[in-house]
Amino acid sequence: MAIYLLFIQHIIYSLKENGKAAIVVPTGFITAQSGIDKKIREKLINEKMLAGVVSMPSNIFATTGTNVSILFIDKSNKENVVLIDASKLGTTVKEGKNQKTLLSADEEQKIIDTFKNKQAIEDFSVVVTYEQITEKNCSFSAGQYFEVKIEYTDITEQEFNDKMQNYQSNLQEKFAQSHELENEILKQLSKLKIEN
Repeated sequence: MAIYLLFIQHIIYSLKENGKAAIVVPTGFITAQSGIDKKIREKLINEKMLAGVVSMPSNIFATTGTNVSILFIDKSNKENVVLIDASKLGTTVKEGKNQKTLLSADEEQKIIDTFKNKQAIEDFSVVVTYEQITEKNCSFSAGQYFEVKIEYTDITEQEFNDKMQNYQSNLQEKFAQSHELENEILKQLSKLKIEN
């Protein structure tokens, strides 16, 4: 519900000079590109009061399928911010009619240690400056800061030509199937009549 935005603002306003808070928010909040969501994130960055964000696995709460993240606000944290993507952790179990994701004790400890020690772990966490977050449009999503890996494979000209020929023939086959399907749809549409 949109009321969580008021709740976040109330918490920020209520914090003492070195106050700290942890707030569970829908994961969409951490990347929204406009509106009050983004303005709140900008305030947290501009006033340097964000300790970190942990993006949790889906179905971490059995009663809702909403993906959530946890904001850790710390008015004394003027240095680096840790962003953790824990979305791939956990084991899915059935609880009544609902599915729930459970974190093991080791997974919980991994999140806690990474956060407390401000560790950067490949494809799991990053440690960034407030300036880097500003450059990324105030996104709090760890995934947007992960290094993109590109793997190159050397192939011969013949291997390249063979692959291209295969792609072209597959594409031509798909286009032909698509054309057949279009004709079938038009044929079926022409058969439709209103019955009195």
